[in-house]
Amino acid sequence: MLAPLEALVRCESPTDDLDACREVVRLASDIATRVLGVPAQIKEIEGRPVFWWGDEQPDVLILAHLDTVWPHGSYQPLWEIKGDVLRGPGTFDMKAGFIQALYALKGIEGSVALVATTDEETGSHASKALIKDLSSKAKAVLVLEASLDGKVKTGRKGTAMYQIKVLGLAAHAGLEPEKGVNTTTEIAHTILALSSLESAEHGTTVVPTLLHSGNTTNTVPDIAVLDIDARSFSQAELERVDKAIKNFTAVNPKARLEITGGLNRPPLQPSSTKALYERAEKVAAAIGMKPLGCAEVGGASDGNFAAAAGAQVLDGLGAVGGGAHAPTEWVSLSSMQERSDFLHAFIKDLLAKDVS
Repeated sequence: MLAPLEALVRCESPTDDLDACREVVRLASDIATRVLGVPAQIKEIEGRPVFWWGDEQPDVLILAHLDTVWPHGSYQPLWEIKGDVLRGPGTFDMKAGFIQALYALKGIEGSVALVATTDEETGSHASKALIKDLSSKAKAVLVLEASLDGKVKTGRKGTAMYQIKVLGLAAHAGLEPEKGVNTTTEIAHTILALSSLESAEHGTTVVPTLLHSGNTTNTVPDIAVLDIDARSFSQAELERVDKAIKNFTAVNPKARLEITGGLNRPPLQPSSTKALYERAEKVAAAIGMKPLGCAEVGGASDGNFAAAAGAQVLDGLGAVGGGAHAPTEWVSLSSMQERSDFLHAFIKDLLAKDVS
């Protein structure tokens, strides 16, 4: 599996580079032809390239994505192996998982499809409807996102994303600052207000992330832009936060707020994963593999959309490693074959019997 994985990793594919995403999907289709003997379809869904191998309406749907968070040249070296540790941009999240799934499909007969999108890292806005439609008709949805220390993921937080733009008035910061409307000061009030929306009880986080204000060091800033990442295990909590943020008003009456964004992925609840997780543990035991274990995590995935469509889902079936979205991103080489072999056995089990 290493040669095709290296090719995929070296084909850098940040979400916002559409040409790069098209190239990585073409490469993935070529790899599928070599591994499985049958090429993948390359579809355009809402202007985004999608890798699609297998049935049009599969009973077992395998979800992956081929985009990464890494801009071109931002992760160096692109490919490095030291002992059992493989490093590279998008190895853990989640090109290794895609390759493991591809090899797991060797020799599989039945109604199955591997679908890999290219906009997952920015919210799956183009592919969301497709994922929901396929999932609503599938008997099982398996998500090849990375594991948590080898554990599969049986719960995920839901997400919401916002941008708040503050419009003020520029003035000379030394001569007459009182004539300006300072958007840095105004956005500071907003940031403090966001922290009051969090709830430890429900795992609700409301995190100010990207921030830009002003243009020069000696000018009262007349515009500020803040991005916000909100998450919770509770849909009601997400709706509470959504309402509160959309009702924010400026402290300075001369400033104006423009608020965009909203709810994205609903939570992935354990009730949607319980049956497949129990079945997965039985398959693992049958092939002599140690128990998988499970965890509920803060990160969201396309599994959230699948569950919202009514599907039975199991997530975190991909790579073993760590450092997603971080310069320490890595994959355990020794785990890849075992995880792929397990997935092969699990798919066969799901196709052989009705999911109950």
